[in-house]
Amino acid sequence: MYIIPAIDLMDANCVRLIQGQYHRQIKYSQNPVKQALSFEKDGAQWLHVVDLDGAKLGRPVNTTVVAEIVEKTNLKVEVGGGIRDEKAIVSLLDMGAERVIIGTRAVEEFDWFTEMAEKFPQKLVLGLDAKGAKVATHGWTQQKSQNLIDFAKKTQSLPIAAIIYTDITKDGMMTGPNFERTKELADTVNVPIVASGGINTIEDVEKLKQFGNIDAAIIGRAFYEKTMLLKEAIKTAE
Repeated sequence: MYIIPAIDLMDANCVRLIQGQYHRQIKYSQNPVKQALSFEKDGAQWLHVVDLDGAKLGRPVNTTVVAEIVEKTNLKVEVGGGIRDEKAIVSLLDMGAERVIIGTRAVEEFDWFTEMAEKFPQKLVLGLDAKGAKVATHGWTQQKSQNLIDFAKKTQSLPIAAIIYTDITKDGMMTGPNFERTKELADTVNVPIVASGGINTIEDVEKLKQFGNIDAAIIGRAFYEKTMLLKEAIKTAE
């Protein structure tokens, strides 16, 4: 299992949302590139970047910041937020992003997502965000009737790199992830599962690792508020 530190961008700043609510945000840094370099210095190999403005508007917004992070670090960068057409995918991959996260349009237009996955093999990640057992979209502002596990099963034949699962009620709360549903997802589908949302302590990392089939863990607020150190998390995960 590997550790992926997270940078969420809003107005080109590093922020975290509480339970995915845009009016409940904590600003951590006005220099996302400096933050990315700090993560790299502490041993990170990957970086998870979410364009929150893009997720809300339905198109990438903070692309200049993403491009600068890619240019100035050696991190493998995965990017999500408002990526809802092929042009945006191509733009980010050409920019040097290692992989692109698709959420909303994958849920709403699965045939399109299938086409894109086959066109860009192992370059797309399915972002499955959920409230309870139901999938959420549009920057977490809309809840769908689709069941999380059932939808994940549909992706098993696709050449995607991973599924990132986030329980929105846990995200930014620093109370631990949804272990039960994360394990259920990993036990059910054969696509690599990345755990996200609420991971707060080394004990959380240890428990996820013990499941044996979690590919990675995305961690944000815990690193910013130092309830856990990146170096320690990486060592534990390895």
